[in-house]
Amino acid sequence: MVQVDPLEEGEQPRFATQAENNPDGTFHQNMYRMAPERVPAMHLNLPFILDDLETETSQKQLSTARNIIRSVNQSFLPPLDRATHVEFLLNPLDEGLSGGFVALDASRPWLLYWCINALSILGEDVGAYNARVVSSLKPLQHPNGGFGGGNGQAPHVAAAYASILTLATTSYHVSRGLPENERLEVYAESFAWIDRGKLLQWIRKIKLPNGGFKVNEGGEEDVRAGYCALVVLALLGYDEEELRGDPSLGELPLLSGVAEYFKNCQTWEGGIGAKPNAEAHGGYAFCVLAALCLLSGPEEALSKNLDLNRLISWLSARQYAPEGGFSGRTNKLVDGCYSTWVGGCWSLVEAAANAIECGKGSTKVNVGDLWSRKALIRYILTCCQGPHGGLRDKPGIRPDYYHSNYVLLGLSAAQHYYYYDDSHAQSSVSAKSPFRHAYRWKSSKNVPKPSGDDGTGGGWLEGLVPDESDRVGVQHPLFNIPLGAEGQLQSWWEWFNDVSDVDAVSREN
Repeated sequence: MVQVDPLEEGEQPRFATQAENNPDGTFHQNMYRMAPERVPAMHLNLPFILDDLETETSQKQLSTARNIIRSVNQSFLPPLDRATHVEFLLNPLDEGLSGGFVALDASRPWLLYWCINALSILGEDVGAYNARVVSSLKPLQHPNGGFGGGNGQAPHVAAAYASILTLATTSYHVSRGLPENERLEVYAESFAWIDRGKLLQWIRKIKLPNGGFKVNEGGEEDVRAGYCALVVLALLGYDEEELRGDPSLGELPLLSGVAEYFKNCQTWEGGIGAKPNAEAHGGYAFCVLAALCLLSGPEEALSKNLDLNRLISWLSARQYAPEGGFSGRTNKLVDGCYSTWVGGCWSLVEAAANAIECGKGSTKVNVGDLWSRKALIRYILTCCQGPHGGLRDKPGIRPDYYHSNYVLLGLSAAQHYYYYDDSHAQSSVSAKSPFRHAYRWKSSKNVPKPSGDDGTGGGWLEGLVPDESDRVGVQHPLFNIPLGAEGQLQSWWEWFNDVSDVDAVSREN
């Protein structure tokens, strides 16, 4: 019988294929080193089924596939060019952006998040940027609540989302290893200036009666807005009482109807649209799956609200051969950013499927991989690395900061096994939070193969990381920040709220 339970981060499996013939049963570090291998046939041939009707789309698909075949046909995968990518991502932070980026003035928090989170995934300590991030984001806080994309601009929920993620990432890095009092000071400088009361009132203004959200007052309605709003509420420590609202002021529970709204966004294909009756899209699929998993465990969140079988079918159709990467919609080209928007869905779907399978009997089973991690890794390493640093959509496209972040997030999803652990210890704040389920995710370097119905078999999927130096950092599968950053921030809110309560009592006396 081979162990199939998830392991703690860094823990090695007690049973492994390469170690079975060793007399002493020891585990060798080179177990993960990928030996030269034949390129899988799926990467060497055009799709077996081609539409007789030629269109501009079909011609672009064939052209893209032919181009990518030339890149993925490599027996030895190229290493992750970590140093060059780091230099590419440090440049805008240290040297500034060129004048051409003025068109992205409303995306300042996004530019910070993309570069800083990508650097964190690559193993860089981005704590040195914390003070600059705080000083850059403070002017974006709107007097009426929320964050704008640039100085003096109206608040937008995506700007608030990117701002909070960036603050959470840099605070986590700069506070690691500090004494408790200094760690609390770091978080106070990073978050105590945020007007949570006004932010909450602003989010109430963009909530719709049907359970959805708008991106800003008078803006468009889509599930991206709902996901961003829930992430902001979760990371800023709002509890059930705060979100329930004040009936005397005509306030309704802020989370009322949210899950039902997301449920209504699943399409006939099985994917998720931007809103009810819209086309299925990978980015919106991730937003809905992650948002639902913020509200409950993955098995309940997905099986209760979505047709999981149709969802799995649609997600499976997004991974292409010969490319190995993902497309975002039916009949669309592969794109590196969907390594996150579709690849990131699989951790949540597998966690839900594992719970469903285990619930059928007393024996613990594991469904294993429902997607090809190896194919995505091959696509990223051979096709998405820019020759002069940065990561990109596909060969022939220039790298950029957006794709650098989301391609690396997808690489993390492929290289690590993320799973939900409902026995994970909770803080007193998370116990009162409607988002407490978001703090129960863990990771392992060891990716299990499927086990049999009796719990036997399984083993470990090998060859995902050609060399340990190519492994990137672990990221939270719902928040897309370093795994552990969410817990540190939550513990600070626990301390901050306790201190605030004491101060309030002192003032009353």
